[in-house]
Amino acid sequence: MFTSEKGVVEEWLSEFKTLPETSLPNYATNLKDKSSLVSSLYKVIQEPQSELLEPVCHQLFEFYRSGEEQLLRFTLQFLPELIWCYLAVSASRNVHSSGCIEALLLGVYNLEIVDKQGHSKVLSFTIPSLSKPSVYHEPSSIGSMALTESALSQHGLSKVVYSGPHPQREMLTAQNRFEVLTFLLLCYNAALTYMPSVSLQSLCQICSRICVCGYPRQHVRKYKGISSRIPVSSGFMVQMLTGIYFAFYNGEWDLAQKALDDIIYRAQLELYPEPLLVANAIKASLPHGPMKSNKEGTRCIQVEITPTSSRISRNAVTSMSIRGHRWKRHEQPDNNNATTELGILVIPEISVINVTGERTGNGEKGRTLGEIDAQHIQGVQETATDPRTESKSLPEIRRQKSVRKMMEDGINSPGRVQF
Repeated sequence: MFTSEKGVVEEWLSEFKTLPETSLPNYATNLKDKSSLVSSLYKVIQEPQSELLEPVCHQLFEFYRSGEEQLLRFTLQFLPELIWCYLAVSASRNVHSSGCIEALLLGVYNLEIVDKQGHSKVLSFTIPSLSKPSVYHEPSSIGSMALTESALSQHGLSKVVYSGPHPQREMLTAQNRFEVLTFLLLCYNAALTYMPSVSLQSLCQICSRICVCGYPRQHVRKYKGISSRIPVSSGFMVQMLTGIYFAFYNGEWDLAQKALDDIIYRAQLELYPEPLLVANAIKASLPHGPMKSNKEGTRCIQVEITPTSSRISRNAVTSMSIRGHRWKRHEQPDNNNATTELGILVIPEISVINVTGERTGNGEKGRTLGEIDAQHIQGVQETATDPRTESKSLPEIRRQKSVRKMMEDGINSPGRVQF
């Protein structure tokens, strides 16, 4: 560490001690623009043996519990680097050199799990439902959803997942280490939109190092220093992926791509299903080329929103199109407009061929079913046109029924037909 950088950190330490309470908001506003101070603080954190590490951690904790929102975010930007330094020192079994970093992480954790009144927080997360529209989808674009009894009983009910209350911790152990670190990364991800680019770069770099240290890929990445394997949990890797996904769209494409590949590599070795699912989903949703950095501010994910008005294709099969469709079986083209008018009954012509061994009721032989059908139709028309003979048409109606039965029997089972 150079003397100039050390002087910048010492000036920052002494300035805050003499700062009056009224000028705290102005000091917090101007603090984020001091890039030289931020880079110097990173170098102090990366040197566990530095004499400035303990006072820096102490002042960062004072920032966090001051209640000023911008001072809190100033401390949060160093959280990925602090987590990496703590894990690296723990893997090397040199616990004494990480005491101040462990105290800072525990202090931030214990402040976040309680509210202003000192009661334990219970975080709630609402799981979105596909049956309700959002900025990502329209229910109509997914397809028809069957309204079953179970679906109707669950309609309008939103599923809520709760996290907490979390117990307070006095020290970090092998059993509670990743429970605390996972919660801290959750707090960091909640403020991702306020994090500068240097913090996103640090997040991507420490995710790669945590995942590949002690494995053959470490030689490919050319990471020097610690060569011991760092244990990770499934939930911790999912929180890392959340920050990496944000870094993809905010100017850190190359580092985020490398970190995503390393997380998939480690998740495959550990056989963790949750990180593999999230990482592969992120990889499948990424565009083909790198996103350009947006210097004016954070970049949002572009989503194509379908219009709210319903659009039905002209070729779509609807109930009306099915109702209007007419099947043409045993019909002639001239019979398409066949109607039933008052006094006129039109029966489609049906021809029966090769029906042998038929015996008519009148003893007449050689008369085919077509002739009988034609005479029957002619008789019905003649009787129907004369209203005076309405009483004499009853035998003809009976004859019509018998002929229809004869024709049905003759078509279904060729053979002897009686009527």
